[in-house]
Amino acid sequence: MTKRISLTQYLIEQQRLHGHIPSQLRLLIEVVARACKRISISVNKGALGDVLGTAGSENVQGEVQKKLDIIANEVLIEANEWGGALAAMASEEMEGIYVVPNRYPQGEYLLLFDPLDGSSNIDVNVSIGTIFSVLKKPDGSAGVSEDDFLQPGSQQAAAGYCVYGPQTTLVLTVGDGVAMFTLDREQGSWVLTADDVQIPADTKEFAINMSNMRHWAPPVKHYIDECLAGKTGPRGKDFNMRWIASMVADVHRILTRGGVFMYPWDQREPEKAGKLRLMYEANPMSFLVEQAGGASTNGRQRILDLQPTKLHERVSVVLGSKNEVDRITQYHLDAKT
Repeated sequence: MTKRISLTQYLIEQQRLHGHIPSQLRLLIEVVARACKRISISVNKGALGDVLGTAGSENVQGEVQKKLDIIANEVLIEANEWGGALAAMASEEMEGIYVVPNRYPQGEYLLLFDPLDGSSNIDVNVSIGTIFSVLKKPDGSAGVSEDDFLQPGSQQAAAGYCVYGPQTTLVLTVGDGVAMFTLDREQGSWVLTADDVQIPADTKEFAINMSNMRHWAPPVKHYIDECLAGKTGPRGKDFNMRWIASMVADVHRILTRGGVFMYPWDQREPEKAGKLRLMYEANPMSFLVEQAGGASTNGRQRILDLQPTKLHERVSVVLGSKNEVDRITQYHLDAKT
């Protein structure tokens, strides 16, 4: 029987072999993982736990909050505020940062999270998830301010997500590849089920919301038209389209078997760079995808190189199998010249 490796064992081994997981970071990852277990329990209860439906409020983005959005946000804050690894947190559901109270030990890390990605899927029992990103608090800064969070994604110390589906799976990178852990519900432990995850460079699958086609910029429409033309078109092969409307679920599929995910700029809100949040969604997912051999851009630039200017900044996203991302990026660059 293959030896079962727990999340804690994995982190200790990574720390021993590579030395780039300080004890505070290891503690933080374990606390986030425990919080995800609690969220998973609430998700699994569904209507039995009275967690479905809207909460009758809006988040900072002006979006209607689901009950589970608020529950997941509270779970992550409560779990992390006393652990001793954090200085502050930021959430997609909150306007400003949450500084760890002085009554608790102050740590040296900053945590950003989307507590429940894919909220529109909650009530229809489709996979949803939690996304998180870890930054090191800048050296020499007194206290904590919003500016401390405004670091390029390339500065992330760790990133991951938890997808709540038929299995509950935690996907993690600490900058040395990507590992997947499955929640053993009977034992209550995270068990390593995939290591050194790699995204194939080529693919025949793309994920995009086709209902927005009329609003896309020409480079995106050009790429999708080529895919839809199939074997008789310039690509010479048939493509499949997959769209779950939950970034966690779509990216998990890509990490598992390849593909390309697109949430591009469109002309409905031309003043906005995109729909997804740079700090809470694009950066952590881009870190994971690159660590798995894939690529991620905003159509023109590597997402991890972007300098954030505000906490809730939005961005266009193209990520997944490297050769497809490179092709789409080149179409955008060609259109600009």
